[in-house]
Amino acid sequence: MIKQKLHQETARLLIRPYETSDYENWLTQYENRLPAQHKYDEGKLDMSTCTREWFEEMIHKQTQMALNDEAYVFGVFHKRNGTHIGVMDMSTLMRDDFQWARIGYTIHNQFWEQGYGKESLQGTLELAFQQLHFHRIEAHINLDNRASINLAKSAGMKFECIRKAFTCENNEWVDNFVYYIQQP
Repeated sequence: MIKQKLHQETARLLIRPYETSDYENWLTQYENRLPAQHKYDEGKLDMSTCTREWFEEMIHKQTQMALNDEAYVFGVFHKRNGTHIGVMDMSTLMRDDFQWARIGYTIHNQFWEQGYGKESLQGTLELAFQQLHFHRIEAHINLDNRASINLAKSAGMKFECIRKAFTCENNEWVDNFVYYIQQP
């Protein structure tokens, strides 16, 4: 599916696949995370196993998934200083007559409340429609994840339904809201 180098620029951000040269920046911003702010914020993580070799292997796997049109992972970087802000991911659910994908998003908590979530989500949606040619994109969100719900709404996604027992978390099937957006 990749015919060109995928990237999207917004007013402040560059959204693109990771490169091996991103390692130090990526690691630093994960290490600079604040303690968890709520249930769905991972906060500080143990990054001790995330060596340069591990990172390069991660990029290789992400590249293979993109080449197979299975999933796309994008780093979000500040255009002015190159700082790693977060990550956006998209999984192809179905092509053919559907052109349908699922989107996920994480902004490092030290960058919250600055509009980066909305800007990166809108930029990634634009990339998905214009460069990957998806028609419909969904976000699957836990019922009590207010931050994610608010972000999806702010980026123009609309509530569609509740999918019962949709995803397995901690060995328990949980319901998810489905928010969607279709190609304009």
